Amino acid sequence: MANNPITSLFSGITSFSSRNDTAGVDEIKDRIQSARVVDISLNSNSAMWSEVGEWGAIGTIKFQLIGTPTKQDNSTRDTVTNYAKPLLPNIKNYPLINEIVLLFKLPNTNASQATTKASYYYLNPISLWNAPNCNPYPDIYSDNSGATSPSNNKSYAEIEAGNVNRTTQQVTPIDLNGLSGGTFEEQSNIHPVLPFAGDVIVEGRFGNSIRLGNTSKVAGEVKNNWSNSGKDGSPISIIRNGQPEDVSDEGWIPITEDVNKDLASMYLTSTQQIPIEVAVSVNKDKIEGEGSTVPFSNTIKKTPISPKAYNAPQVILNSGRLLFNTTADNILFSSKKSIVLESIEDLAIKSQAKNTNILAPNGIVSLGKQNASESVILGDKFLLQFEAILQTLDNLCVALKDEPQVPAAGAVARMSIDVIRPIKDMINSFKSQRVKTS
Repeated sequence: MANNPITSLFSGITSFSSRNDTAGVDEIKDRIQSARVVDISLNSNSAMWSEVGEWGAIGTIKFQLIGTPTKQDNSTRDTVTNYAKPLLPNIKNYPLINEIVLLFKLPNTNASQATTKASYYYLNPISLWNAPNCNPYPDIYSDNSGATSPSNNKSYAEIEAGNVNRTTQQVTPIDLNGLSGGTFEEQSNIHPVLPFAGDVIVEGRFGNSIRLGNTSKVAGEVKNNWSNSGKDGSPISIIRNGQPEDVSDEGWIPITEDVNKDLASMYLTSTQQIPIEVAVSVNKDKIEGEGSTVPFSNTIKKTPISPKAYNAPQVILNSGRLLFNTTADNILFSSKKSIVLESIEDLAIKSQAKNTNILAPNGIVSLGKQNASESVILGDKFLLQFEAILQTLDNLCVALKDEPQVPAAGAVARMSIDVIRPIKDMINSFKSQRVKTS
């Protein structure tokens, strides 16, 4: 079995730390170094695609050791190349060009007990600017003369000199994509999400994030909007895709998730109240009474708790549009209490090939409004009796139309026959072929 690279790394560091000599320190420096990403292989456009192993080497970077100018000797003390592969196989967080990574010199697939062959592996980009969007550190030299690189504009130079806040909104014209043909552009208004004690947060580069957080009733400058109820430490998980469109350009200032402004989000709660603004308006028909200001209160008899007030475990999906689709089986909704469907515009229920069933074995099917009181007529039974009545009237009119003793009745009878018989002929057309009731 091949050696575990992580075990090899730390066992080596342990052995070096027990030695009090310069050689041991040098060996540690050789195993762990920092480097700037010069290029990365993400697809067949990469200049190093064939050399590093094509699809089997996605994420491989070409690097430059920090402190070594680009066009000077770039030796890494590795006898093969200055390439490095991702350290972790299951977490993809590839760096951009000009970001800094931490390198580990570890065994490769050719290593064995009898050889010392090794390769470089890199860890995630270093958070130089503590910015989720990108953390580049362009080379300050373009050639051996030590001239300032055009890519190192004033804002980066100011930061290197000690100015920790980038006060300019100018986008630095440096290469962040490499030869693989990427389209990444630095955005100055991508805000990090503010952590609260104990939170685990994963952030993308584009205003998307996952928070495994908790109720945290803190009195800081930036507050969250899910801690108005529940105890500190109650779990909450938030997946957010896209920060608010009206977010400020001060991308270094952290923000918290906003269920009403984030482009798309999912909340998994325990005891929190989420101040979500639902699309349907408050019921204005009920001026007084319990639940008169709660959305959906005119839909079902037992008024549901307001979405803003509910503080028990729930899942909230919120976005500009929701699509539920299956490719093999059913979509099932099952509720301990009610299921409410309400829309501002049309609400459609359609089955293209089978039946549409609305069942209420122990209740009432109300159409038009919740407290509808007019009964739907059973069409087949009614029309059967209605047809019998029409036939009786038809028979009566036929008997009267030629009665000489009652001339006035005869005239009325003949007119009635002209009305009754077309209605009799239309009896079957009065029955719906699609909607049935019981």
